[in-house]
Amino acid sequence: MKKETNPKLVIWALLIATFLTAIEGTIVSTAMPKIVEELGGSRLYTWVISVYLLATVISTPVFGKLADLFGRRLMFTIGAIIFLVGSITSGFAQSMEQLVIFRVLQGLGAGALTTIPFTIIGDLYSYEQRAKIQGWISSVWGISGIIGPLAGGILVDTVSWRWVFFMNFPFGIAAIFMLWASLNEKLEKKRHRIDYGGITVFAVTMTAFLYALTILRESKQMNGTVTGFFIVALIGIILFLLIERRTQEPMIPLSLFRNRALSAANVSGFLLGFILVAFTFYIPLWIQSVRGLNATFSGVVMLPMSILWPTGAVLCGRLLAVKSIRTVTIGGNLLIVLGCIGLFLMNPSSSIIFLMIITAVTGLGFGLSFTAYTVSVQSAVDWSMRGAAMGTNNLLRNLGQAVGIGVSGILLSVQLKGPELASSLHMIYLLLIILGAASFAITALLKNEVPANNEA
Repeated sequence: MKKETNPKLVIWALLIATFLTAIEGTIVSTAMPKIVEELGGSRLYTWVISVYLLATVISTPVFGKLADLFGRRLMFTIGAIIFLVGSITSGFAQSMEQLVIFRVLQGLGAGALTTIPFTIIGDLYSYEQRAKIQGWISSVWGISGIIGPLAGGILVDTVSWRWVFFMNFPFGIAAIFMLWASLNEKLEKKRHRIDYGGITVFAVTMTAFLYALTILRESKQMNGTVTGFFIVALIGIILFLLIERRTQEPMIPLSLFRNRALSAANVSGFLLGFILVAFTFYIPLWIQSVRGLNATFSGVVMLPMSILWPTGAVLCGRLLAVKSIRTVTIGGNLLIVLGCIGLFLMNPSSSIIFLMIITAVTGLGFGLSFTAYTVSVQSAVDWSMRGAAMGTNNLLRNLGQAVGIGVSGILLSVQLKGPELASSLHMIYLLLIILGAASFAITALLKNEVPANNEA
C-alpha cells in the first residue's frame, strides 16, 4: 500500500532544490576571479556563466513536458542527478575548457530544478494556497541573493573555490530522498511518444540564436558569422513550429498560446526577465564605474531588492485571496515601470538612498508580478499540461534574461567609465521603460477574473 503524500515534507524538498539553483548565480560569480587565477583561460570568463544559462533555457521546457509524461518525481530526480554530476565534475575541473563543458551539464539539470517544483506546487495546492507557497519559494531566492556572495567569499578564502560546486551534493541528495519519501503520484501507465525531433531542433535553434547574440554583443557589429547563426535560428524556429503542430505529444503544445492568460504571463515573463537582468548587471556597473564607489556599495544598493522581492511574493498571496490576478499583476508592473523611470532619471550625483528606493520599489513589483503570473500559469491548465505550461513560462523568462544580456550589451559603451558609459546606460534604462510599459499594457488587456481551474 502506497503512502499518502506529505505536503510539508514535499515543500521542504522543493525549497532545498530551489536554494541550489537560486544561489548558483551569485556564488559562482563571486568565485570566478579566483577560478580564472588558478585555471587561466580568462577569454572564457563569461562563457562559464553563459553556457549554464543556455543549457537551462534548452532543458527547462523539455523537463516540463517529460514531467507530464513520466511523473514529477522521476524527472525531478533525473534532473537533480544531472545537476549534481555537473556540480561535482565542475569542482574537479582542471582547465577553463573543462569547466565550461561541465557547466553545460549542470545547466541541463538545473532546468528540472527550476521548473518541476512550481509544477508540483500547482498539483498539490488549491488556487488560494499557491501564492502563499510561491511566497516561500521567492523568499529562498531573496535569501540566496543575500548569502550567496558571502558564502562564496568564505569558501574561496578559507577552503577552495571548488567547494562552491561540491557544496551542492549533500543538499541535492537530501532533496531527492525527501521527495521520494513524501510525494505519491498516481500515474496512468501508457506508452508515450517523446518529441525527439522537437527537442533536437529546439536545442539547435536556441544554441544558434544565443551564440549569435553573444558574438554580436562582443563585436557590436553584424558579420557573416552572426548573420549565419541568426539564419539557422530563424529556419530552426519555423521547422520547430511545423514539428510541434504535427507531433502527437509536442514538447511545447502550441495550444497553450491560445490561452490568453498563459500568453500574457509568457510574454510579460519574457519582458520582465529582460528588465530583471538589466537591473542586476547595470546598477552595480553604474555605482562602481559612474559613481566611482566600491563593490560594497553595489551590494548595499541591491539589498532592498533582495528583501522586498520575497515581501512582495508573500503580499501577493494575501492579495490574491481578495483580488484578481489581473489587478495584482497590474500593480506589480506599475511598480516596475516606476523603478525603470527612476533609473532613467539618475545622474552621477544621485544619492545612494535614491538608488535604494528604486531597487526596493522594483523588487516589490517583481515579487508581486512573477508570483501572480506563476499562479496564473499553474491554474490555467490541468495536471496533464501543467508541466509543459510551467516549462514554457520558465523558458520565456530565462530567454528574456539571455536576450536582455545580449541586447543591452550591444547598447553598452565600450568605454566602461565616464560620460559615455552614463549615456549608454541611460539608453538601456529608456529601453527598460518601454518594455515595462509593454508588459503593463499586455496585462491590462486581460479580463478581470479568477482562473477557472481553482483546484489543485
